[in-house]
Amino acid sequence: MLQSLHVKNLALMEETEVSFGPGLNILTGETGAGKSLLIDSVNLALGAKFEKEMLRKGTEQALVELCFSGNEKIRQKLAEMDLEPLEDNEVLIARKMQVGKSVFRINGEVVTAKQVRELAEVLIDIHGQHEHQSLLHKRKHLEILDSFGGEKALMLRQEIRERYDMWKASLKKLEQESLDDKERAREQSLAEYEVREINESSLKPGEDVQLEETYRRMANSQRITEALNECYSITGENDGAGNALSRGLRALSSVTDFDPGIAGLEEQLVEVDDLLADFNRELSNYLRDSQFDEENFREVTQRLDLINRLKGKYGNTIEDIIAYGEERQTYLDKLSDYDAYRSGLEAQCEQQKRLLEQSCSKLSEIRNENAVLLEKRLTDALLNLNFLTVQFEISIHSLEELSETGGEEVEFLISTNPGEPVRPLGMVASGGELSRIMLAIKTVLAQRDEIDALIFDEIDTGISGRTAWQVSKQLGQVAGVHQVICITHLAQIAAMADNHFVIEKQTDGSNTVTRVRMLNEQDSLGELARLLGSEHLTEAALGNAKDMRKQALEIKSDRKSARQAKIFKQKNTE
Repeated sequence: MLQSLHVKNLALMEETEVSFGPGLNILTGETGAGKSLLIDSVNLALGAKFEKEMLRKGTEQALVELCFSGNEKIRQKLAEMDLEPLEDNEVLIARKMQVGKSVFRINGEVVTAKQVRELAEVLIDIHGQHEHQSLLHKRKHLEILDSFGGEKALMLRQEIRERYDMWKASLKKLEQESLDDKERAREQSLAEYEVREINESSLKPGEDVQLEETYRRMANSQRITEALNECYSITGENDGAGNALSRGLRALSSVTDFDPGIAGLEEQLVEVDDLLADFNRELSNYLRDSQFDEENFREVTQRLDLINRLKGKYGNTIEDIIAYGEERQTYLDKLSDYDAYRSGLEAQCEQQKRLLEQSCSKLSEIRNENAVLLEKRLTDALLNLNFLTVQFEISIHSLEELSETGGEEVEFLISTNPGEPVRPLGMVASGGELSRIMLAIKTVLAQRDEIDALIFDEIDTGISGRTAWQVSKQLGQVAGVHQVICITHLAQIAAMADNHFVIEKQTDGSNTVTRVRMLNEQDSLGELARLLGSEHLTEAALGNAKDMRKQALEIKSDRKSARQAKIFKQKNTE
């Protein structure tokens, strides 16, 4: 359920907060007061496009926050997205907007617009004029039928989409692997040459690093030898540091008998002399073993040249070259028995197509079973919405080719006049009829839909009088199992409200703001009188509003009694 909406600095809204309740939440107001802006705010929070013109004049950023109460399905969705619910399982979606930049947050964590839209799918269903028009497209009819089919149908649709993608990928691979004998011979010759060249090089991981170190050492051997000899002459025994240390030791040893404290100094100098002696021995051995070898240097250079040439052809590292060789060997094996390889691909395509056909067949059975039931439910719902006569059919046609949505297309057909054949909705239904048909669909789907919150904008397009009452009843029926938020200009619909809000535009001459105010019973009656066309709140106008409100309360009371009787009957039957 949508608990609250907080809007700041958006168009005419300076700062507004609306707390919605369960049941039917009605929003009314004068034309131009900003009723649709409220729905736009919800859409913006859920990822709709933001334009700089939407910012309130004189401000640099806007904010929209939605607070929802959670349930088990919403908690599962949050867990899938690695997000945590707030206290009492609430979900807070916020969007801060400024020119060129938007920041989305779910429960305080920064997220992407895609993540917000993904979560919104289980939070709220927003229905506006654009969705009326979507009924003119067959793909929407297929979505509605599958939604009516419930979780089993939707899971099969997902399975079909995955199997369809796998099948298409295999077909594409099979198409790409179509080589004639001449092309195959050329590819095979090239692969054999590359594999042979890499294998004959006998590369070892890390070999190039060791060779480069050896090359640098050998290329600079003369400088190294000169530096080592100079170091040895400085530290060695012949007029070097070693000779000086020996003289120093003899001097200290000659006086240790006279001063015991000098013995400690002598021990330290002995350690230094021993360390220097060890160093000089290692230095001498290194000089003896590091003689430059011209033949060895040439071999190292040639090996590095080979490795660098292979890197230029097959990869940036030895590991890349080896991996490329293995890949080409696999390709060579495939070419060596190409007919068997192609046969394997063809068998794989056939197997994937069979699995896809099995899934499509299962979904087709579910669709045909549910189409009969949905036809009946929608016909009843349309008759309740003041269609005098309705013939509603769901046509299911097999496709020539399988698709990611299955093996058939679905089309809704309708006739609202006796004797007239059923035709596609777009050829028959007016704008007002489309809105009623969509409401009928929402009413029927509401019995299976797990989404708690529904928003209806312009659901009353092109209707009035008795039809408006029937739409009002239907909205009240949906509100019995879902939270419904509805913008309307019809008193018949507003009279059915469980919570009534008025949207007002206020100005002080220099500043204009839109505010949302919840109405008490008396104020709601006054708003109903205005919607009925009364310019002034007269006793007669107020009386008409009271009669309308009374009639709505009786309808809701009858609905409640019928629902309680149904529950009682079910319990006794059990």
